[in-house]
Amino acid sequence: MARGQPRRSEEPWTALRNRTECKTKIKLTKCGKITLGILTAVIAAVVIGLIAYFAACGKTPFYYHVSFKVNNIDYDSKFAKPYSQEYMDLNKRIVSLMNETFHESKLRKQYVKAHTVQVSKAKGKVVIHGVLKFKSCYKNNVEKFWDSVETILYQKLKSQTGLLIDSSSFKFSGCGRRTITPGGHKVAGGEDAEEGEWPWQASLQQNNVHRCGATLISNSWLITAAHCFVRSANPKDWKVSFGLLLSKPQAQRAVKSIVIHENYSYPAHNNDIAVVRLSSPVLYESNIRRVCLPEATQKFPPNSDVVVTGWGTLKSDGDSPNILQKGRVKIIDNKTCNSGKAYGGVITPGMLCAGFLEGRVDACQGDSGGPLVSEDSKGIWFLAGIVSWGDECALPNKPGVYTRVTHYRDWISSKTGL
Repeated sequence: MARGQPRRSEEPWTALRNRTECKTKIKLTKCGKITLGILTAVIAAVVIGLIAYFAACGKTPFYYHVSFKVNNIDYDSKFAKPYSQEYMDLNKRIVSLMNETFHESKLRKQYVKAHTVQVSKAKGKVVIHGVLKFKSCYKNNVEKFWDSVETILYQKLKSQTGLLIDSSSFKFSGCGRRTITPGGHKVAGGEDAEEGEWPWQASLQQNNVHRCGATLISNSWLITAAHCFVRSANPKDWKVSFGLLLSKPQAQRAVKSIVIHENYSYPAHNNDIAVVRLSSPVLYESNIRRVCLPEATQKFPPNSDVVVTGWGTLKSDGDSPNILQKGRVKIIDNKTCNSGKAYGGVITPGMLCAGFLEGRVDACQGDSGGPLVSEDSKGIWFLAGIVSWGDECALPNKPGVYTRVTHYRDWISSKTGL
């Protein structure tokens, strides 16, 4: 209807409509063919769309593992029996909660089902270990999919009233994955990192000044070097920031507790490891994620590629950058690192050397406590080392020395439960 004109009567509208229709049987037959052709094309498009959808989803589903503690359910030994009535009743409550969570979310079309696989005990309370099943419709954007799962699940469980869930106990599958995969790598001798490239990197700050790096190993725990806390091990003096830029953190947290290895004694370098508990869990996002902890038996062979990251000085006693730095280095076997021209026998089994004998790329002051990570064949990143010490930065025959994470794997587990 044109603006300012009165509404037309129904008769002219009917006449106008009829002018678009066929006026004879012959023309009607022709119109029918045209209509049938359009309908066929629409049906074909829908079929093709469905085929494309199911092809994109694929036959292999995604399985997602999650665990959390329920503070208002006391552990009963009957929960250890999967066919007991107590276990089945609890499973029914958990499945109902998961169904409600995802059926009301943007992932409702991808969500398939949930199941409790185990019930364990922690301080007399129940710990749920569950598996979620999803259609694999995110073949080309898996990281965004996992981010969505974690965000939806975390927000729902955190706001639960029926089950009092301990948000600090959340453990999600999906460690060691990045949302971006940069084209190449060329921290002294390194280069600027990109947003979301090393999402487990954190900055430990004392009185709002960056002192050390740290690595996110769960939504509540960081791992770093013990020597970072020589001046102060009081949690109130420290905070943690996440993100690419020191001046513009993506998230910040206070520190709840600091646990230093019992056998660490400054200025010695042995047992240079500590774990830090955050005051409240961080929410996993595209640029805040945890790295994978290796098993104690996992190997990181000599000459394999690893990456060190941090906000440390670009050279000895140099300036500190605002943007996170990255440097690709090589693992050097302890025998070579202990040679007379290198460190002359002071490298212990709890240490790991990485860099180049000719120098070039190395961690430096301010990188202490930060991650040395290794990528496996599936593109998953594992924490191989913690920046510990070295003779200045990037000198020939003086590669960086790191705390060997596999050597302290049991200690980490004993302090964090991870």
